[in-house]
Amino acid sequence: MHTRKPTSKFLFFTLSLFLLLSFLITIKASEPTPNENDDDDLEGLEELIAWDEEEEKREQEGSPSVRSSEAEVLTRAQRIVLELNNDNTKRIIDGNEFVLVLGYAPWCARSAELMPQFAEAATSLKELGSPLLMAKLDADRYPKAASLLEIKGFPTLLLFVNGTSQVYTGGFSAEEIVIWARKKTGVPVIKIRSVAEAEEFLKKYHTFVTGLFEEFEGPDYEEFVKAAISDNEIQFVEVSGINVAKVLFPDIKDTYHFIGIVKSEPERYTKYEGTFKMDKILQFLDSNKFPLVTKLTELNSARVYSSPIKLQVIVFAEVDDFKNLLEPLQEVARKFKSKIMFIYIDIAYENLAKPFLTLFGLEEAENTVVTAFDNRISSKFLLPSDPTRTNIEEFCQGLLDGALSPYFKSQTIPDNKDASIQIIVGKTFDDLVLSSPKNVLLEVYTPWCIKCETTSKHVEKLAKHFKGLDNLVFATIDASANEHPKLLVDDYPTLLFYPAEDKANPIKLSTKSSLKDLAASINKHVKAKDHVTKDEL
Repeated sequence: MHTRKPTSKFLFFTLSLFLLLSFLITIKASEPTPNENDDDDLEGLEELIAWDEEEEKREQEGSPSVRSSEAEVLTRAQRIVLELNNDNTKRIIDGNEFVLVLGYAPWCARSAELMPQFAEAATSLKELGSPLLMAKLDADRYPKAASLLEIKGFPTLLLFVNGTSQVYTGGFSAEEIVIWARKKTGVPVIKIRSVAEAEEFLKKYHTFVTGLFEEFEGPDYEEFVKAAISDNEIQFVEVSGINVAKVLFPDIKDTYHFIGIVKSEPERYTKYEGTFKMDKILQFLDSNKFPLVTKLTELNSARVYSSPIKLQVIVFAEVDDFKNLLEPLQEVARKFKSKIMFIYIDIAYENLAKPFLTLFGLEEAENTVVTAFDNRISSKFLLPSDPTRTNIEEFCQGLLDGALSPYFKSQTIPDNKDASIQIIVGKTFDDLVLSSPKNVLLEVYTPWCIKCETTSKHVEKLAKHFKGLDNLVFATIDASANEHPKLLVDDYPTLLFYPAEDKANPIKLSTKSSLKDLAASINKHVKAKDHVTKDEL
């Protein structure tokens, strides 16, 4: 029997898991074999970004300043990022203490998106004096090397420490790559000693954690460092002077015992007020590291889906419409901070928007749509009114209080007048199936189900065969476009017989049965007094 298309609950879970897994970086271990590093391998460096002739022509037509800036970045990347191949990969990996490898394919869109970030990170790490060697491998061009490193998907980031791989768990912006790489190569916390150093730091980092301690020792400080090591995304900074601390966190009070997170947005400074324990500090960061409204992208989707905040409000809108909505949305988000996560998806970006909108039957939506998900119970909700600040705030309060009614997809109500087979939609399932005083034989199908066609033909013949039976209704429902909390289907096609006297316990009929066997089953479940002469099958 054809496996069913997932229901909303399972579909959303699968969607989240799929997107999460599709953007997580895969990593495998390779056997270390000590070898000597060859400096000559640094000579054959290629451009990190593959520019085709058309792209080069467009760049040549651009402004000189832009071309100069891009050329400078590429030149620096050429000097810093090593190009791996079938011959030098094992020697490079085994001959260096730290190697961060980007496995890519020229045709992969996500690789193209990550490559400039990788190049910028390589430049920054070089300037910071990091011992990390940055390398890249065209897995299409060098399949032998790709097999050695067990690169199977694109893009793949692999960190090798003394020849042995470690899981890459950081973000995908240049800043996030730098932070993760420094933490994994011995610099979990940056120590800032002067106001000048603090001012310079602010030019480079947008999100960071500040720790103020009179002495860099003791149980509280040790928990701070443990949190810095455990966290993979945010740069930690430690200072001992209040004047230096106030450059980084102006709202700080005169104290020598402080932790706070800084972000580049209206909700810029957030003070930590819990106990100085690693797990508590990490929980604080999980709840506060995202902006008031997070724009979902392919590169940050893994971080978003792994957020511990299980209530999420997702706004789908065109860029210009969202600009007008952002400020009131931030005001609402501020009220529900740490309780509800607010996410924006560009409705024109089909790869990200359409899978979610499909869950609501709104694939073709063009105007702003406000939705919500409670990931604790896998329920979804839809704001039915205009997306004003007041309406969104009331919607969020209802979500938080558990007062919203879950949303179930439904097509428009059809005209079933004189139809031998009733078309059921989500909105009419209660009235025409559960509340109907008659027996109902319901065919549950989907347009993409190949085997459903045969079952549909059987239902048509059965409807004709039993047309004289007044207490029996034949009906169909498209499960891909309609949902109901009491329509629980395991596969497609499915035939359900709802007895007039017990609608809560439908009887599942075998879709593999012959037409005559199905007719016999129906006769068995229909009361004898309702039996009348039928057409021949």
